[in-house]
Amino acid sequence: MPDVVVAGAGPTGLLTAFELERAGLDVLVLERDAEQATQSKALALQPRSVEVLADRGLLPAIEPSVQAKLPAGHFSGLPIGYADLPTRFPYQLGVEQAHVAAAIEARLRTPVVRDAAVTAVSQDDEGVTVTAGRRTHRAGWLVAADGGHSTVRTLLGAAFPGTSARVSLVVADVTLSAKPAGVADGWQLPSQGSGYLLPLSGGRFRTVVFGEEQQRLGRDEPVTAGEVQRALTAAHGPGILVGEVLWASRFGDASRQLERYRHGRVLFAGDAAHIHLPVGGQGLNLGLQDAVNLGWKLAATIRGTAPDGLLDSYHDERHPIAARVLVSTRAQAVLGVPDPDAAAVRAVFTELLAVPEARRAVAMELSGLGITYPGTTGRATGVPAAPDGRAVLVGATVPAGWAGRVEGRLGAAPRLVRPDGYVAWHGGPGLEDALHRWFGLPAPEKP
Repeated sequence: MPDVVVAGAGPTGLLTAFELERAGLDVLVLERDAEQATQSKALALQPRSVEVLADRGLLPAIEPSVQAKLPAGHFSGLPIGYADLPTRFPYQLGVEQAHVAAAIEARLRTPVVRDAAVTAVSQDDEGVTVTAGRRTHRAGWLVAADGGHSTVRTLLGAAFPGTSARVSLVVADVTLSAKPAGVADGWQLPSQGSGYLLPLSGGRFRTVVFGEEQQRLGRDEPVTAGEVQRALTAAHGPGILVGEVLWASRFGDASRQLERYRHGRVLFAGDAAHIHLPVGGQGLNLGLQDAVNLGWKLAATIRGTAPDGLLDSYHDERHPIAARVLVSTRAQAVLGVPDPDAAAVRAVFTELLAVPEARRAVAMELSGLGITYPGTTGRATGVPAAPDGRAVLVGATVPAGWAGRVEGRLGAAPRLVRPDGYVAWHGGPGLEDALHRWFGLPAPEKP
């Protein structure tokens, strides 16, 4: 019996499984789709996510698929430079989500079980029973990372309050039979308006369109090549010709978040816990950060070494971060409305971003580098994660009884770094208190 079942083989579910396996646990990942995803979906890794993937040795497998290193993010299309941020990765990586997922999946010990849509979930004091793909699986815990339309969330009746979509958009991967010179010749920040194009691998292009036709058609209406062609012609003129629509989806600006990320032995992560307009490149990164926060806490809980309340701190730490992202994306949606009043607000906001302190504050938020949690002093830089999921103590001797949970390393600046990369102690008194707060009691010394 696995220790944990993970529902969903997107980047969030896969990185959660990777973190749990690094800590020595047995994990089973269930995925409803029969084949590994090839759709581009999300296209940006923010600096903090790049740090996390690099620290875990996952970045080298992703780098060959990177289309661009973008020196800036954007807030509703307004460039936000990353050049002066405190990171060794002061840029976004332009890379398709499918390549990120494939790189993580390749490092899992246990293959993903595909064509296994979850149809039933029940739990008791000892574990969780999951029915998927006409089979029943039993585990101690379930992590639901099964997307914005989470079946697990629906089955549990978990409250998912927020705002419904007001506008409708289409995202599509297409081939082009012809295009005007200079259109989609390279990666750049999204411009305002419908029909922007980005080149993908294999001769494909990503487009997002939103106009009167998209508002009129229902959410379940299929996206046709004709619909995409009309939108791209309106944006780029008659010289652009759609060859084939390879993948397309309708989406809106709905903004929702679970009231609680933990429901007994079921924990939610990624889009299953929060949805928002995918503007500013926040969604994929938000889910990856959920995964690295949850993984070590759930592992410690299963091993019986977690202090009281550690697993619940996953909700306490991550819920406010996602809530802030939802505020940010709703604000970006307003700034993008083609309306004179919204344009006036956009003009004022643009002026504010010319103030270095304001621009840096927005950059730290978009990049994920500004995240801090109660009881930490921000993220560690230049401290790779331990390969076995332990915490890392730099520049100090590991106290007796902690070697099984803390790896000691040489260094000039004393720090205790949690497995998710955040500093829980930075020299001076208080090391024992920090160890107890985050890692429970030391192992008894052998006689």
